Amino acid sequence: MSPEIKDLYGDYARGAMDRREFLGKLAKLAGGTAAAAALLPALEGAPVASQLVPKDDPRLETEYIKYPAAAGEMRAYSAKPKGAEKLAGVIIIHENRGLNPHTEDIARRMALEGFQAIAPDALSPLGGTPENPDEVRPLFQKLDRETNVKNFVAAVAYLRTRPQATGKVACMGFCWGGGTTNQVAVNAPDLAAAVPFYGAQPAVEDVPKIKAALLIHYAGDDERINAGIPAFEEALKKAGVEHKIHMYEGAGHAFMNDTGTRYNKEAAELAWRRTIAFFKEKLKS
Repeated sequence: MSPEIKDLYGDYARGAMDRREFLGKLAKLAGGTAAAAALLPALEGAPVASQLVPKDDPRLETEYIKYPAAAGEMRAYSAKPKGAEKLAGVIIIHENRGLNPHTEDIARRMALEGFQAIAPDALSPLGGTPENPDEVRPLFQKLDRETNVKNFVAAVAYLRTRPQATGKVACMGFCWGGGTTNQVAVNAPDLAAAVPFYGAQPAVEDVPKIKAALLIHYAGDDERINAGIPAFEEALKKAGVEHKIHMYEGAGHAFMNDTGTRYNKEAAELAWRRTIAFFKEKLKS
């Protein structure tokens, strides 16, 4: 598969074009409509048959929960270590594919590290993430941006006040969820830590509002997102926000998603180790 095709899909996945435009350009690059159709399953990265952490892992308690938010009740997937007494919380924010099996697996991985993880479904106000992946992405255009951020900020309050809560909460997200994570950091003064993965940066004038410590992951081959790094980094330094930026050279946008074509095992494993160490420092100390 050519780099041009991968880059085209990356632009589409980030919402830079609608599906009709994407399919038209893909057909030209692939040499025809039939060839484009043959490439789609690989590009769209159908979820793997088995996750890294099974749904019924006996070490965990998992369930779907609801918490109060700006748009009413938000549905979320919850995972936590079985029998734990006190837990810090981690909010997992999905890509623009909605709450899917991969995101739920990330929540289970985080729970095995000793946290209560919840993965809210951003599309809850619109009836939740559809089962058909083709129906998911257009729904993100219908979300009210301000209300969406408030819905995730409400997850911070939810995790801080649970009976098992330590009061410390972090947030992490990928692609669309990385940008949303940055917005949660701006709008949730009680957030202890945030880890955006290749997410759109907040407006520089909003950066001084950030109280959380930031661990920021970027892909080396991600021109559009990376264009915003210099201004963001300058604003973070000027505002005195605790932060660390990691650039993963040779990796592309969405390198953490091990169900997709852009997965980079080396970069993903290193970023995960750094994230877990960061959360244990900021949430358990």
